[in-house]
Amino acid sequence: MVGALEGLRIIEVSQVLAAPFCGYQFALLGADVIKVENPRTPDCARGRGPVPALNAREVGLTYQVQGANKRSLALDLTDPRGAVALHKLVGTADVFIENYSTGTLDALNLGYDTLRGVNPRLIHCSMTGYGETGPKARKGAYDNTIQAASGIISQSGGQKPGLSFVDYAAGYAAAFAIAAAVVQRHRTGEGCHISASMLEVAMSLMAPEAAALQVAPAAPKREEAGITAYETATGPLMLGAFRPAQYRKLGRCLAKAGYSLPILDEIRDWPDVWANSDAIRVSLQAIFRQRGAEEWAGMLDSADVPAERIVTLGEAVASRQLAERGYFSESPDDPSVRLPVAGYTMSRGGPEVTTAPPELGAHSRAVLLDAGLSGSEIDTLIAAGVVR
Repeated sequence: MVGALEGLRIIEVSQVLAAPFCGYQFALLGADVIKVENPRTPDCARGRGPVPALNAREVGLTYQVQGANKRSLALDLTDPRGAVALHKLVGTADVFIENYSTGTLDALNLGYDTLRGVNPRLIHCSMTGYGETGPKARKGAYDNTIQAASGIISQSGGQKPGLSFVDYAAGYAAAFAIAAAVVQRHRTGEGCHISASMLEVAMSLMAPEAAALQVAPAAPKREEAGITAYETATGPLMLGAFRPAQYRKLGRCLAKAGYSLPILDEIRDWPDVWANSDAIRVSLQAIFRQRGAEEWAGMLDSADVPAERIVTLGEAVASRQLAERGYFSESPDDPSVRLPVAGYTMSRGGPEVTTAPPELGAHSRAVLLDAGLSGSEIDTLIAAGVVR
């Protein structure tokens, strides 16, 4: 199957999570994504994961989950000869993605102002912790420090959530901006520069809370009874009665099961929800303890009230729902490794894993030949350690 982005070439000078995940979105849709790494100090994600043998081969699972369908170029950009080779490759590219600290690539003659001189149609995306302007522009960052700087950890009761969701959200945000720039270039014929900020992505994830805090800073934080977790006879259940009408549905469901809670029938609008949540929560705590989570979930589903038993990650990964949607795909080179694909499907040209995450430098010669270097020039760079 031909992917929706077949023919688009992307250079990804990346490390760790955010930018590699961004590039992965394009690779899944058929773009030619070339991941560029230093031959001696490659992306540190290659050495991370629970399988030591894979880490030793520099294909650790942290790297693999966002490395499929890409080509690997091991090129030392700190060497002027490596920078010249990359300039030639940029001349053949549509998009350039990087996530080094602000100013790092400029110092190597690989910043946007230089690269657009090589290719005026280039779409150049810099992904940084704080953006390329402001007092923290040159400050390094990781997902956890951005969670701290953005207020996410404070909003989460002082504990960091156990996943790197800001990195991945930043990857999606940058991919969306790049896709928009590609469409714009089709209309105008011109490339552009994109500055993606992890901090601003984190704030976007809390948009309602961040906006409300600026308008009404003294307003209390509301804990709504209908979207709270409750203990049942067999474990916790997350209730999803969000809208006022769903409170009334919940009341009818409980009455049918023999639990009368008239206050639910009186919920007509948001002020009703907020004014009555404390009393409703106390009553629901006693009611939900009477039966098991699976039984409650089935009853609530039948009443069109969202609810889910709180499961482990292992249970979620093994779920029939994900299996039938084809979310995980076996790596073409190692069936024991199941790689995540994408959170959507398409009737045509959709995301697909076609090639395994490459070992470091697996495509160096082919990529540089594509860029116009001769075989002897590549041999010289390999002998000098500039290319692996």
